[in-house]
Amino acid sequence: MAEASLIHADWPAPATVRAVSTRRGGGCSTGAYASFNLGDHVGDEPAAVLANRAGLREQAGLPGSPLWLRQVHGGVLVDAGRYRPGVAADGAFSTTPGQVLAILTADCLPVLLCARDGSRVAALHAGWRGLAAGILEAGVKALGTAAARQLAWLGPAIGPDAYEIGAEVRAQLIAGDAGAAACFRPSRPGHWYADLYALARSRLEAAGVGAIHGGGRCTFSEPGEFFSYRRDGSCGRMATLVWLQPGDPL
Repeated sequence: MAEASLIHADWPAPATVRAVSTRRGGGCSTGAYASFNLGDHVGDEPAAVLANRAGLREQAGLPGSPLWLRQVHGGVLVDAGRYRPGVAADGAFSTTPGQVLAILTADCLPVLLCARDGSRVAALHAGWRGLAAGILEAGVKALGTAAARQLAWLGPAIGPDAYEIGAEVRAQLIAGDAGAAACFRPSRPGHWYADLYALARSRLEAAGVGAIHGGGRCTFSEPGEFFSYRRDGSCGRMATLVWLQPGDPL
């Protein structure tokens, strides 16, 4: 297997916190899933997914196997200490070194949170449904520390020039966020381009998180770098991961 191409989170997190996101290259999957597909629910060969996940663990230096969630586009988080395989949730949080939290995406926005003191982390799956369901606010609350003492990093997602949505979706997002109206621009009649990054920043800031980093990539318009469900339909998934490194002093 070729070496995977990893994006290291560009945020001023403490040394206890490690965070990466994957690109699509460097794996062993073929066809629509070429090549570093980490999703086991998209139709790829199970052996290829297992090999890619093993390669991820080695190449990213993970201290353990990621806690893979069954993501359902909602607002539910789980405590990693009570994790069970196959749990339906769109986020997880942890205070335990060595627990690797993972979010799978192929256009939706992965959001990572950490406490400034390096004591706790969270990983959140924030598509439009998750945003409307309050997944970010739930993550900020679950972290168990003041929002002003948290950092956020926005991983690769579909960009504002490619993500067209209808009136019903826009209405749901505006209903839950007074500042959301500025995150849309008209396209064709009854449709708008939505800026997931701006929507996430608006909600995080309203929740009290001021230190927000990352954003700016577009999974749809960078086919050599990222999988995109909206662009390709059948495709693989990238992973965005965060963990507390064992052995590092708090």
